[in-house]
Formats: sequence, C-alpha cells, structure tokens
Amino acid sequence: MKARKWPSLLICLVLVLGLLSGCGSKSMLSEGSYDMANQETWAADEAPMAANGSPSLTDSGASTASVPQNRKWIVTVSMTAETEDLDSLLESIGAQIEALGGYVEDQRITNGSRYSTSRYRSASLTVRIPAADVDSFTQEVAEVCNVVRSSKNLEDITLTYVATESRMKALQTEEARLLELMEQAETMSDLLEIEARLTDVRYELESVTSQLRTFDNLVDYATIDLSIDEVKEYTPVEEETLWQRISGGFVRSLKGLGETLLDVAVWLIVNLPYLVVLAAIAWAIIAMIRRLRRKKAVKKAPRKDPKPADQPKNEE
Repeated sequence: MKARKWPSLLICLVLVLGLLSGCGSKSMLSEGSYDMANQETWAADEAPMAANGSPSLTDSGASTASVPQNRKWIVTVSMTAETEDLDSLLESIGAQIEALGGYVEDQRITNGSRYSTSRYRSASLTVRIPAADVDSFTQEVAEVCNVVRSSKNLEDITLTYVATESRMKALQTEEARLLELMEQAETMSDLLEIEARLTDVRYELESVTSQLRTFDNLVDYATIDLSIDEVKEYTPVEEETLWQRISGGFVRSLKGLGETLLDVAVWLIVNLPYLVVLAAIAWAIIAMIRRLRRKKAVKKAPRKDPKPADQPKNEE
C-alpha cells in the first residue's frame, strides 16, 4: 500500500508547486504595476520640488522636455548593452554621435583572449551629446543593440550656478573699482596695496570664470556612459516563467559545460609540448626512485649460508 501512495503524493506535490508559482507570478505582476504607479506619482510630485531647488533627480525614462527649461540641469545617462558584432555597432554609434554634433570623450576596447576572463570582446565609451538630443540618441542605441540596463540622472545646479555667476559679477565690479583707485593713488604704499588686492581679485575671477565654463559644458552636453559586451545570444529583458528559467538554466549549463570542455581541449593541445617534457621528467624521476629502492632492498635482504658438506657418519 505504501508503494502505491508514492506516485499520488508526487503528483499532488507537483500540482501544489505549480499553483504556488502561478500565485507568486501574479503577485509579482501586481506589485510591479503598483510600483510603476507609485513611480509615476512620485515623478509628478517631485518635479516641482526639483524646480524649487532639489539637488538631484534620478529618472529612468523621463525626457528632458518634461523638466523645467529655465533651470540648469546636468544630465548623466548610464547604459549597458549587448551586441553580436561589436565593430559594426561601434561604427553605427560613431555615425550617430557625429550626426548629433557630439563627441567621444573616452573609449576603451577589450579584445577577448586566453589571458582575459571574458571569451568575447567588450567596449566602454564615455560620450558627450547635446542635452537636447540625449533621448533621441538613447532610442537609436536601443534600436541597434540589446539594452540590458539604462538609467538617467538629472542634477539641478541652478542655485550653485547663479551664486557662482553673481560672484563673478561682483569680482568684475571690484576689479574695475580697483583700476580706478590705482589711477587715483597718491602714495607708493597705497599703489602697492591696491595692486596686491587686484592680483588676488583677478586670480579668484579666473577660477570662478573657469568654474562657470565647466558648468556650461556639463549643462549643454549630457554625459553618457555606455558599456557594450559582445555575446552570442542576447540576455532576455522580460520576466521569465518558472519553466523558462529551468529550461534556460539547463541549456546554459550544457553550453557552459561544452565551452569548458572545449577550453580544456584547446589548453591541452596548446600546452602539449610542455606536458610531454614534464611527463618525460616525471617518468625519469620515478624510474630513478624505483632503481634506488631496488638497490636498497637488495642490500637489506639477508644472505643465505652455504649448505654444509656431508659429514661422515659417526662410527658406532
């Protein structure tokens, strides 16, 4: 009877697990929709606050047109993408950057090799795009490759910019006033004191002017950090079901095992000359050790006494 109950118990267990997974997926979907609704509400509520002086605003999908245009925004975008052909993708992205009037600030390409942890190539780019065209650029990138992750950060520097600009105007006014006082100076001590102050004012004015130029560059051109990996298969960006996760994981394990065996075979073939030399050395060492052991065994073996000669029988 106990043996007959096992199949029915297994069937019940599978059904219960299926129901639980279905309920879990429904709850995840409901939570996801709830989170999306909360994010939209939060964005609608926080946009006026940012206009009133919020230091930063992180946004993954809002465009720059949805924020107040009379503010000073520093736009930073981070993207992680995949492609099957890295060279063609870099060429396409370069054409888009040139068409939009941007430029590549930094570019690094890693070629896959046996000394690298990755089998395929990858690229890391820091791109500067006019802030007004940042959304069109990210959309064009998403059309030519598989975007795995994307985020956008908007930092409001209006108050800092206005304060720095006011400081620059005050220094310019002071510089003009010091030049007037220099012309009216009557004694050498007054002239030297005015020149010393004028030197300090001009040094600070150059620093403030340079800072404003940096702010203008950061505001006018958005910074896009783009990381690209060359792969054979794209990573799915949609939520997978339980069966898809199991089957996909099993297939990936088989592919990983095949790639590992292939790597081992390639390593053995490439390093075959070294392995032959090491095997010969090991064989010679083992043979030498065996000979030494045999000699020691022969020396330690007890010697057998020669058979005594036949003794004459005692006469009775």
